[in-house]
Amino acid sequence: MGHHHGHQHHHHTENKKVLFWGFLIIFSFMIVEACGGYFTNSLALLSDAGHMLSDAASLGLSLLAFKMGERKANQYKTFGYKRFEIIAAFINGLALVIIALFIFFEAYQRFSAPPEVGGSMMFIALAGLIVNIIVFGMMSKGDSKENLNIRSALLHVAGDLLGSVGAIIAGLLIYFFGWNLADPIASVIVSALILVSGYRITKDAAHVLMEGKPDGIDMKKMKALLEELDGVVEIHDLHVWSITNEFPAMSCHLVVENDIDRDVLLQVAAEQILQTFNISHCTLQLEGVHADIHDSCDNCN
Repeated sequence: MGHHHGHQHHHHTENKKVLFWGFLIIFSFMIVEACGGYFTNSLALLSDAGHMLSDAASLGLSLLAFKMGERKANQYKTFGYKRFEIIAAFINGLALVIIALFIFFEAYQRFSAPPEVGGSMMFIALAGLIVNIIVFGMMSKGDSKENLNIRSALLHVAGDLLGSVGAIIAGLLIYFFGWNLADPIASVIVSALILVSGYRITKDAAHVLMEGKPDGIDMKKMKALLEELDGVVEIHDLHVWSITNEFPAMSCHLVVENDIDRDVLLQVAAEQILQTFNISHCTLQLEGVHADIHDSCDNCN
């Protein structure tokens, strides 16, 4: 248990450092890009700057979530503030969806009247791309598989990166072929990708907020495992959920034979659940066979 926790904590500080630097770099560059877009009359740059603003905001939010998550548990928040990172991811995902729809709308208007775009937008877009690649590189060293919060921040940066690539390609096509439609086409493709990832993040976060079952866990298998334990007659009221992606929990009622050693059973059951499903937070309630506790059990009635 201690080892597992230490491993998490290391990732945690790593993640925080990466987010902090990412936030600083992107925020500074966002200001550069906004000015550039204003002076070269390029909507592609301005929308990219807007994208960067949301990006900086999402990194800031993820950072805040990690800071919040460190706060100790108290009598009002008995699990502490770890869940805040899921809320942050949810807001981030939602923001991605809204940005994507907004870009669709912008592009739709540009299809009918493609504006003139200055050639110097290219250089700024290129600089933006480099900045994004640096931050993306830094962040993919983070632990994004487990952590939804980092994953949502990473997707913001990735969407931003794609936006810059789109702007550059569009810039080249406009510059060499005078093909102004390239600009809205590029933004539509990019926003479609952003929409998909935004939807996925929002869905994952909502699943955790709805106390959904963690991905890798097979309920039938868990039920069977508990029912096979010595002295267990039947099980009911089995719940598996997660506080955050890295913190799964379960609770369950076990109806047991009256003459068994309950302490031993508890220990064996908890150990099995830790070994098989890697859940260290498990709450088991043991009931004797003839106890009438069942009547008060909502889930069983």
